[in-house]
Amino acid sequence: MSSKPNIVKRLFSALWRLVSLTRQVIVNIVFFVFFFAFIAVLSSDSEQVIVPEKTALVLNLVGDIVEQKFEIDPMEAFLTEALDEKEERPEILLSDLTDVIAKAKIDDRVEIIVLQLQGLHRTGLSKLQDIAAALDDFKSSGKRIIALGDQYTQDQYYLASVADEIWLNPEGFMLLEGYGRFRMYFKSALDKLAVNQHIFRVGTFKSAVEPYIRDDMSSAAKEANQLWLNDLWSQYKTDVAKHRNLKLNNFDDSITSLLTKFNEADASFAGYALNNQWVDHLKTRQEMRSELIDLVGKNKKGDSYSHISYKDYLAATTALPAMTSQQSDKVAIVVAKGTILNGTQKPGLIGGDSTAKLLRKARYNKSVKAVVLRVDSPGGSAYASEIIRQEIELLKQAGKPVIASMGTYAASGGYWISAPADKIYAAPSTITGSIGIFGMMMTFEDSLSKLGIHTDGVGTTDISGFGPTQPLTEEMATLIQLSINRGYKNFINLVATNRNMTFEQVDEIAQGRVWSGRKAKELGLVDELGNLTDATVAAAQLANLDNYDTLLIEKESSHKNFFLQKLFGGNTFVAKLVQSEDSSQLIDVSVPSLSNQPMSQLLNSLKAEVTKLNQFNDPKGIYSLCISCDVM
Repeated sequence: MSSKPNIVKRLFSALWRLVSLTRQVIVNIVFFVFFFAFIAVLSSDSEQVIVPEKTALVLNLVGDIVEQKFEIDPMEAFLTEALDEKEERPEILLSDLTDVIAKAKIDDRVEIIVLQLQGLHRTGLSKLQDIAAALDDFKSSGKRIIALGDQYTQDQYYLASVADEIWLNPEGFMLLEGYGRFRMYFKSALDKLAVNQHIFRVGTFKSAVEPYIRDDMSSAAKEANQLWLNDLWSQYKTDVAKHRNLKLNNFDDSITSLLTKFNEADASFAGYALNNQWVDHLKTRQEMRSELIDLVGKNKKGDSYSHISYKDYLAATTALPAMTSQQSDKVAIVVAKGTILNGTQKPGLIGGDSTAKLLRKARYNKSVKAVVLRVDSPGGSAYASEIIRQEIELLKQAGKPVIASMGTYAASGGYWISAPADKIYAAPSTITGSIGIFGMMMTFEDSLSKLGIHTDGVGTTDISGFGPTQPLTEEMATLIQLSINRGYKNFINLVATNRNMTFEQVDEIAQGRVWSGRKAKELGLVDELGNLTDATVAAAQLANLDNYDTLLIEKESSHKNFFLQKLFGGNTFVAKLVQSEDSSQLIDVSVPSLSNQPMSQLLNSLKAEVTKLNQFNDPKGIYSLCISCDVM
């Protein structure tokens, strides 16, 4: 008799807990919606960015210049800006920067561009060349460019050399060291740890695995690296000499000559730069500020010159996306930037599945008549590269021409996904080639045995239990090497078929060897030298298009990210709620939060090596990656 009331009681108790939980969830949702809406209203009521009349556009660039930004959670980005925190690794989109310069050229409010580049960290020569071209075009309007700073790194100076005048602080620093490729080598350390390295590769010059099997760079790697580094340095010197009207021999002081000139400059790096005609004037910050006030007048506070920063000008001049006709013909642009990894990856990395999906969207889009694949990658997973290549072939079978446009890097796997294109465009300074394959695994049986840990058991086949805690048998090593050999043969055949070359011709210039874009064109690995614009025009011509729009095909945001981006995206005013601009300086000269201390640099280098190893996820453990493509 008492069981029924107990059942009813438990039922109502469970229902009440469900109602209570639902109420709490709804209340929390409503609270956060109103909270974020309140913040958004406050920020929207803030003073909007207005471009002053007769002003200087300050390109105070902070971070790396990239073809595609890494995906960042919108909430994280909002809080970083609202709390005025530094981004760990800030990035500047190349297309944003060139667009800003183009807009400033025809903006009557902007009288000069000021280059303040101390926060500019990492970029590639091909990107620098694109930006320099945009700055040269800006100067064609009759407007001036002035570069100023306390120091100039080599990349920063390349852009500064385009300016009409270069100012350097009298106590500033500048030294052009050229290009180099130096790496850490771990063989002795791995030996001491009793880690057994098993390397499988094809290609005399495939040096990606050398740090794990040697304590120094091989002579073959030195020969190959010296060739393309010399080519890039020659391009750098030629460009800067043209900008500054200097001789080429003004950049290659021997250490003896450098010491002589340094002594003549009273041991001043700024004086050495001035005597070398690398800069035009040595000025203190106050002198720089005063001269800029003479050029464009004072700001509202009267304590500095009239200016607008890069980020504010970008926000003030970014219009809503243009509404294009759904029936108009389009040239689609798909960006493949970063290391090539298996599966689905976020923007900033190339995923075999995710990048193939973008290409597939272009194939199924009826308005897309041609595709430009913008490649900025040193390679990675051979399997993921092949998945992407197959999608490119399907695009061509659908009657849609494909043009590969190479950025700073398009090597190894980056070349694999470029090779099937109808045409390949590269910058003269693009780092490409590195046609080779490798596999690598480490086994820890000896390391573990020193700790008293051993692996033993039984299996039904000779390869049962194969893994990193057991020795690699000779037969298993042969199996893996045969697979690597086959991968290399496939790579060579892929290039030979698409470049109208014989197997032997490709093999001779392959072997993992790296080439500059200029040399790659001479060798037949590249069709034309040019940038993304040139490649887009070529794609339209192949598709017989006279009138067309470009369409950037990128990953769609999740519903959560879409909501947050709509709520907070493009909000450049939130930081002003918590701080006021200090205009006593020339302008914000904050730099990326990267330490220049030697120990920090060492730890960051070690961390980068571990990160590269952890990223490797090819299902067969086979990679086409040009690790040696990074330059210093």
